Amino acid sequence: MKNAYLYFIERILPSRISYRLALSYLLILCLFIIVVVRSVTQVQDVSRRSQEFASQDLQKLLQVQNLALDIEGSTSALVLIFNATQEKRKPAYDAIDAKKKHIDELIQKLSAESDDEVQLICLQRLAVTHQEYRQSYLNLFDEIELDNPDGAKQVFETQVAPARQAFLSESNVLLDLAKQRIQQRQEEEQEDLERLKLQILAISVLAVLSGIVLAFITQSSVVQPLSMLEQSALRIAAGDYGSKVPPTRTTEVAQVSHALNIMTDAIASREAEIEQLAYYDSLSNLPNRTRLLRKFEQQDLQHHAMILMDVARLKIVNETLGFGTGDTLIVETSQRLQRALSHHTDTMTFLAKFSGGQFALFCAAKPDSESNTKRLVEQIINDIKLELNVPVQCGNYSVDVNLVFGIALANSETKNLATLIRNAEVALYAAKEHSETSAWYSDAQEASRLGHLSLLSDLRSAIQNNELQMWLQPKIHLHDLRCYGFEALVRWQHPQRGFISPIEFIPFAERAGYISHVTNWMLQQAAQTLASWQSRYPHLSIAVNVSTNDLRDQQFPERVRHLIQQYQLRPENLQLELTESGIMENPDNAIPLLQTLRATGIGLSIDDFGTGHSSLAYLQKLPVSELKIDRSFVIDIDQQDSTQKLVRTIVEMGHGLDLHVIAEGIETQAERDTLIKLGCDSIQGYFASKPLHGNALEQWLQSLPTDRA
Repeated sequence: MKNAYLYFIERILPSRISYRLALSYLLILCLFIIVVVRSVTQVQDVSRRSQEFASQDLQKLLQVQNLALDIEGSTSALVLIFNATQEKRKPAYDAIDAKKKHIDELIQKLSAESDDEVQLICLQRLAVTHQEYRQSYLNLFDEIELDNPDGAKQVFETQVAPARQAFLSESNVLLDLAKQRIQQRQEEEQEDLERLKLQILAISVLAVLSGIVLAFITQSSVVQPLSMLEQSALRIAAGDYGSKVPPTRTTEVAQVSHALNIMTDAIASREAEIEQLAYYDSLSNLPNRTRLLRKFEQQDLQHHAMILMDVARLKIVNETLGFGTGDTLIVETSQRLQRALSHHTDTMTFLAKFSGGQFALFCAAKPDSESNTKRLVEQIINDIKLELNVPVQCGNYSVDVNLVFGIALANSETKNLATLIRNAEVALYAAKEHSETSAWYSDAQEASRLGHLSLLSDLRSAIQNNELQMWLQPKIHLHDLRCYGFEALVRWQHPQRGFISPIEFIPFAERAGYISHVTNWMLQQAAQTLASWQSRYPHLSIAVNVSTNDLRDQQFPERVRHLIQQYQLRPENLQLELTESGIMENPDNAIPLLQTLRATGIGLSIDDFGTGHSSLAYLQKLPVSELKIDRSFVIDIDQQDSTQKLVRTIVEMGHGLDLHVIAEGIETQAERDTLIKLGCDSIQGYFASKPLHGNALEQWLQSLPTDRA
């Protein structure tokens, strides 16, 4: 039934809502016009009938009544004749004749105007009884004229009275017929009025019902579709983009539905793009950190593991071969990780891509237990390493892929997934710090991390409060065993923790980006010391170690020049020691900065030479004046022929580049003597002197030969 109704609505009615509304209003208007026209027509008909009633039926009734009165009048005239004299009878006869004539005219007129057969028959009988009555009173007149009272009385009683009575009876019948006709006409008019009422009521009811039906149809064809559109809009607002607005023949609704469906698809497409950007890595299409956290924010972490993996040497690949090669390396790595995980379909694994070259794997064994999850992690790491055995082909280059793994296993103290990720990051940093391929998170790592955080805050205070100390280790010429300068070494005497080794806080300060403050403090101390030596030790120099961060700072040469001017130093008395790795990290920027520094007149020294990744092509471009051979090349050099050959080569190469060559870490006389034979220029180490500070330094300076002071 409902389907049939809907079929009627959709198929029979016009497709446009405006046409349906116009049709509804037109139909209701037509019904009211019919009511008005019908009412006016009926009123006009009633008015016409009323006029006819007034002009015809009432006139007939009056005529019939006049006829009855004339009959009564003629009868009264007959009574007067009995008592009248001869002279007075003549006017009475004339009056009776006039009445008779008038009665005949009335009967004739009524007969001519009447259309009622019963009335015509009654008029005919009335005319006959009238003639009989006339003949009877003419006989009466004859007896009266013969002066025969008894005969006249007899004629009156036997002829006139019965004829008169018959005449009166017929006239009364005629009068009753006239009254009945009038009453009938009145009843007919009343019936017409009742019918008019019923018709107007029926039309009005029909109009109301039509209005209700049209309102229901409008509601069905307009309001319901609009309600359907409203529900669809609410579903869209709630994020349900799958359900479409069903088609309809209603043009306006169909247009809005079509637009709404287009809008739904557009919103769904844009939201999918936004979700892709918000929750997925654009390069590898893997879920990102936000997606990982949201997906497992309510996850029970018991016996779950987080593996953070970082692509080793990605920065070098980007800088050397370009970021396109680095992107290819990341994409290929993500694909190989997924292939490695395809062997573990019976376990819970979720691979995500973090920033840079970092990947995260959230996993758990089935059945879950700490031992099973540990075994799973080891199996996954082995499978990943097998997948990464083959180098990645990036254009014309073949690049080896190595990952560093940081692993954290959830326990009762792991609050949420973010905490588990942080623990894995701590383990990853620990693996990098110790040059290992993988590391499991431990409480000791957390304690070390927290200790480093507090050290950073303390280091700031130490610089401000002069808690740092500058220790100086002498540099000795081998040809005369005399001191020509010192290397400045920073030491930290913490007020609560005591002595803190540079090995502990210097690397941390470099990672935290705070090493430049330490460098500035050391330069300030070196400048002050050199200024105080100008009169006593004008030929002694101090070398300050410079970090990689300092070589990135384009304002660094200006600060050094300002110090030289501030303390009125001889530029050659201040030296800067640079590491190979710091220079080679970005040689295109480092070399111009070093040239600017060399232009101030200070000396530049390459520290720990041989342990980095120096390029000879770059070495000859560097504006340095000194090479420092690393300690690893001089340990037991007197006993190592191969090492001696290597050091001789380095010394000869340095001399070929007009560089002063110094070996550091010399601890024995045998090592010193061997270096003298190899042609090395200077040495530095415990054999010459330990790092000195305060009174020990002052005493050592006072022991120097006066001719070099």
